[in-house]
Amino acid sequence: MRRSFLSILFLFFVRAISARTMQDSTQALEKLMFGEKKVQASVSFSGHSHNDYKQNIPFLRAYYANMESIEADIFLQQGKLMIAHTLEEIVAGQTLDSLYLRPAAAMYRKHGGHAFADPKKKLQLVIDIKENWPQVIPVLLRQLQAYGDVFDAHKNPDAVRIVLSGDTPPPAMFARIHPMLFFDGRPHISYTDEQLKRIAMISDDIKNYTAWNGKGTPFAADKAKLIAVIERAHRQNKPFRFWATHDSPNTWIELRKMGVDLINTDQPEALNSFANSLPLTTYSLNNPAPVYRPSFKSDRSNRKVRNVILLIGDGMGLAQVKAGLSANHGNLNIANMAVLGLSRTEAANSGNTDSGAGGSAIATGKKANNATISVDTSGKPLAKIPDLLAPLGKLSGIISTGDVTDATPAVFYASQPDRSWPEQIARDFLTSHVSILAGGLPGPYRDARKRNGYASELNAKGYEVHYSLGNFLSSVKKRQVLFLPDSSLRPVKNGRGNTLQQMLRKTISLLNQNRKGFFIMAEGAQIDYGGHANDLPYVVTELLDFDKAVGEALRFADEDGETLVVVTADHETGGLSLLDANEKTGYVSGSFSTNDHTNIMVPVFAYGPHSDEFAGVYQNTELFYKITRLLGAEQQER
Repeated sequence: MRRSFLSILFLFFVRAISARTMQDSTQALEKLMFGEKKVQASVSFSGHSHNDYKQNIPFLRAYYANMESIEADIFLQQGKLMIAHTLEEIVAGQTLDSLYLRPAAAMYRKHGGHAFADPKKKLQLVIDIKENWPQVIPVLLRQLQAYGDVFDAHKNPDAVRIVLSGDTPPPAMFARIHPMLFFDGRPHISYTDEQLKRIAMISDDIKNYTAWNGKGTPFAADKAKLIAVIERAHRQNKPFRFWATHDSPNTWIELRKMGVDLINTDQPEALNSFANSLPLTTYSLNNPAPVYRPSFKSDRSNRKVRNVILLIGDGMGLAQVKAGLSANHGNLNIANMAVLGLSRTEAANSGNTDSGAGGSAIATGKKANNATISVDTSGKPLAKIPDLLAPLGKLSGIISTGDVTDATPAVFYASQPDRSWPEQIARDFLTSHVSILAGGLPGPYRDARKRNGYASELNAKGYEVHYSLGNFLSSVKKRQVLFLPDSSLRPVKNGRGNTLQQMLRKTISLLNQNRKGFFIMAEGAQIDYGGHANDLPYVVTELLDFDKAVGEALRFADEDGETLVVVTADHETGGLSLLDANEKTGYVSGSFSTNDHTNIMVPVFAYGPHSDEFAGVYQNTELFYKITRLLGAEQQER
């Protein structure tokens, strides 16, 4: 009884450790994909909450949305400054003091004499006097002075600045008005130097310059007028604002590019979300990477296909490709491939595939359920491309910038009902027909005892095992396994070198010694990670890294003449839309609709003999049949 209890306890302990190891591995991957996003605390423009009193919570919604300019319209009624756009809209109790001055003063005191927690941020209240300024201003001054120096920016540089707009005194009278009050200027008024000292900003109605509807960009002549009025204000050292603008991301982008300092909005929270996302949704590349120019000598020819290099950009849709193209100043190796098709990625049990089902379809020619690894819908193992090529004497290599037991590389050598079983997937490799496996170290084998045991089994199968890229690159064996640590596979934006390109070049050189040919699958795994994280710089830098590997493949294909290169994706990730791009500067701006995969068709680029057979629209399973047929492998039933 005691022995049985101890055995059960030991088994529970082993399973718990295994589960913990798997959990640690998953958490490491999730940290890489969804880890802390270093969003900039401030951006290069500020927001102006226009007609703020129409918000269901005046002042506070705009304040917590980081608007640095908040506008309220006022009327003087029975000695009180009432908040309303028209006299008919006045509601008892809705006063300037209760809705704006009191909460603004409370925030100022809460933050120790600053409007915001960030002492560098300033706040201004724009008070639009609807009528009768001579009577309004004395009442306003009494209310402001009751708060001490909270609203006196003339004496206190950290104060909440009060800016008058609407019905205001003429500039010639500015000197007679208490210096704690500033004014919203107009571009058509010529101010003296002394008067300019009282101008807080310059504003104008955008309709005075253009009928632009906020979509696309204004006509060139109109844009020139808009930029001219903005620059005139800047020469006066004043920030500029347009009112009556359309209120959309494209409008905000265009106004920002033209130099507008205060973006007018009735959607402060949406504008704040847009502004805060800029570090994750914009990217610029100053120095583009060179690309290889193919010769096209064997492209679309009827020559024999001896080798196939399949490059899978995990999560790569057309938007990701275009983002990389724009960032690299209009040049990509991928874009130099003349043949383009579209692959449908639906899983057997869902419209949206994951990498397990998407990769399995490519590797086996059969639609699979999500989260499975090269098994059919009943769980039966399926033959994979390397399995069909081995009897022909062709060698296979699988390389990735992710964990080698992750779904995309795994589907080419393993068959498991659950993609989250790294140890079972790794054990399938021991009986696979893959000669070279290179990528990240699986989580369970971070345990030294397990790692050494598994390495011994690999050695017994004739594999040389490496844990550094340098050792892999210097080896001459055709059967190798490379397990890279996380530090070697950190994102490109965090310092990873061109690891994928080097692994591919080495794998080609080793397998090309086999006169009967080879098949290589090279995965750019972290394009997908960037999509999940909704991080455009992550996506673009990984796409450009992947493209270097594409260039390596194209170069070899030209030298060899019998190599077909196919570039595709298992699915699209993030629902990326591109909002703006400039190939001259390498700038791109985008927006994500989800942090998951989408049902969008993905591109298929092909180069080399018979590449034209990859044009058109087809299911992802067709990639398997096209590749195996061209390599002379026996076809499975469809």
